[in-house]
Amino acid sequence: MKSISPNLNIMIKACEKASKALIRDFGEVENLQVSRKGPKDFVTNADKKVEKILINELAKRKFSIISEEIGSKIKQDKRNFWIIDPIDGTTNFLHGIPHFCISIAMISNNEIITGLIYDPIKNEIFYAERNNGSFINNNRIRVSKKANLDDCLFASNCEGIKAIYPKLNLRNTGCAALDLAYVA
Repeated sequence: MKSISPNLNIMIKACEKASKALIRDFGEVENLQVSRKGPKDFVTNADKKVEKILINELAKRKFSIISEEIGSKIKQDKRNFWIIDPIDGTTNFLHGIPHFCISIAMISNNEIITGLIYDPIKNEIFYAERNNGSFINNNRIRVSKKANLDDCLFASNCEGIKAIYPKLNLRNTGCAALDLAYVA
């Protein structure tokens, strides 16, 4: 098993703990309380519950926090931030589609140092650390050696890209973080 940083270790443990509540709520999706933030933009009690668990776990490091539901919590440490999306793919989650994830990044001095995408349904953890490469469940992943764009897979939720590059093999499954992880 590859050695990981203390920050990544905290991120993984936070996701594992939060995923228990998320999986439980996914099994009861028809009973969830949902509110609308904007057009096609929803927030569930599950989002808020998962966010709270993540923040409580990540608070072991005294970093500032930027999270989708609560916004910003600036602490004394203004150089280091946790960036949290408690449920990326909320619409999938709400419709009982098992394609959503927890997404966390750690930023230091305006640079992304560590990123993690956790799919609680498939129990897959995608992560990358600066200067240490990218992994899925401790297995190294690398950039494809494919040279022909027709043979490549792209992920985007931007409909304008298809108009500019109509031959691209674009995917948009409703969970941008997992789309990008699978491209990686």
